[in-house]
Amino acid sequence: MTALYARLSQEDTLEGDSNSIVNQKAVLSKYAADNGFSNPVFFIDDGVSGVTFDRPNFNRMIAEIEAGNVATVIVKDMSRLGRDYLKVGYYTEIFFVERDVRYIAINDGVDSAKGDNDFTPFRNLFNDFYAKDTSKKVRAIKRAQGQAGEHLTKPPYGYMVSPADKKLWIVDEEAAAVVKRIFDLCIGGKGPMQIAKILKEDKVPTAKAYYAEKKGKALPENPYNWKDSTIVGILERMDYCGHTVNFKSYSKSHKLKKRIPTTKEQQAIFYNTHEAIVEDAVFERIQELRANKRRPTKADRQGLFSGLVYCADCGSKLHFATCKSFNGSQDHYRCAKYKSNTGSCTAHFIREEVLKQIVWSRIFDVTALFFDDIMAFHEMMYQQRSAETEKEMKRRKREVGQARKRIAELDRIFKRIYEDDISGTISHDRFLKLSAEYEAEQRELEEKVKADQQEVDTYEQNKSDFDSFAAIIRKYVGIKELTPAIVNEFIKKIIVHAPEKVDGKRVQKVDIVFNFVGELNFLSATQPKRQGA
Repeated sequence: MTALYARLSQEDTLEGDSNSIVNQKAVLSKYAADNGFSNPVFFIDDGVSGVTFDRPNFNRMIAEIEAGNVATVIVKDMSRLGRDYLKVGYYTEIFFVERDVRYIAINDGVDSAKGDNDFTPFRNLFNDFYAKDTSKKVRAIKRAQGQAGEHLTKPPYGYMVSPADKKLWIVDEEAAAVVKRIFDLCIGGKGPMQIAKILKEDKVPTAKAYYAEKKGKALPENPYNWKDSTIVGILERMDYCGHTVNFKSYSKSHKLKKRIPTTKEQQAIFYNTHEAIVEDAVFERIQELRANKRRPTKADRQGLFSGLVYCADCGSKLHFATCKSFNGSQDHYRCAKYKSNTGSCTAHFIREEVLKQIVWSRIFDVTALFFDDIMAFHEMMYQQRSAETEKEMKRRKREVGQARKRIAELDRIFKRIYEDDISGTISHDRFLKLSAEYEAEQRELEEKVKADQQEVDTYEQNKSDFDSFAAIIRKYVGIKELTPAIVNEFIKKIIVHAPEKVDGKRVQKVDIVFNFVGELNFLSATQPKRQGA
């Protein structure tokens, strides 16, 4: 057999049409016919880089060579075999030689039957340099596009490219409904494996099966086989909030295909670039929930508040425990550092049924007060955060504006005195003294602007938090019982104090920290924070 190998990739298209698959096949066919090579068989890899040697048809050709079925390998030029000079050198100087396979590169005048070509190693090196240089150019283009806020990847499951603008992502309603369901199931207390199982049982097509069906291609063998890793990837993707996140990973070299995750500081985030499928508040809450993963007990019951309950004294989580002899009525939470009087903390113990009543009562009071008088509710929150805050923030905003004007003015002054120094209008010593004073003033103003702006931004975020909390209240108006979704959306943290004896009764303090607004201390008038347990 004579193996005629052709390859084309993106890096090769930059050289023009001379390396097209059609052109290569024509050159190889003519050469084989003109030179009497019998039984020619084509091995073609279209769209695979020459930097990698993990190519389907290249591997098939190598398998045929190892089986002793190939006498000659012919390529149009050395770069078709590959653009990694070390691996190309291995195949041409060792692998083919050991197996008595003749190697011909037509355009480069290489024919192993005629002896070594002294220029061949240099050609391999130049081909490698070309791939490296192309990679640098492509990376530079991608870097510029990414810094400009353009999408660097294909749309994730739930989005598609707009027919009117190839740079814009639009919502794919059918897939987006599945994405929303995944987030809803997670906020409802389900983990990735549970979500994957639910989707599989409901015969929801996987992303791969969905795209295959849309393109009219054959479906995968198991079209409903959702993986927990796929669910995790969806739950952790910020793009679903309508934001573009670029530079999430990188490769160390153009020869290595493995992608390494970047840190948040290395990423570039552009907000509100496309329509959101999931609200920011829901996404952020899910990241918090996933950071506090819940583990089922041996009785296969999961606590409604698992991962949210903390010890007031040591700060550890309270673990959920079940009692086999009771039908859930004695399920409770206990400090992780207690360990039956052998640990470093005391028994911060509270039954789940009691905690349900406390949390439900607090949520009920919040919603009741909100709907009775939303302005009073907002005013109470405002007062809790300090009635002077609004005035303070207005003052800081004014000072930030004034400081920025002064910083710009100092730049102009410094330019003037520099020109006066050059022209001799003022002495150089006078210039040095003035410039030092102005620079010191400018540094002090810049530090003040940074600090004040941070305070203002935090205040503005707090105002936004009220709107987010109000949306949750409206969403769950008239709740009759607690569900994992309600608990996860309302509650950020539950702090359980050690029990005390008051007038011979066991009394326990429980602090409820709500999402977005923290502790609402003004509710103590309607709902005591001390509960009998």
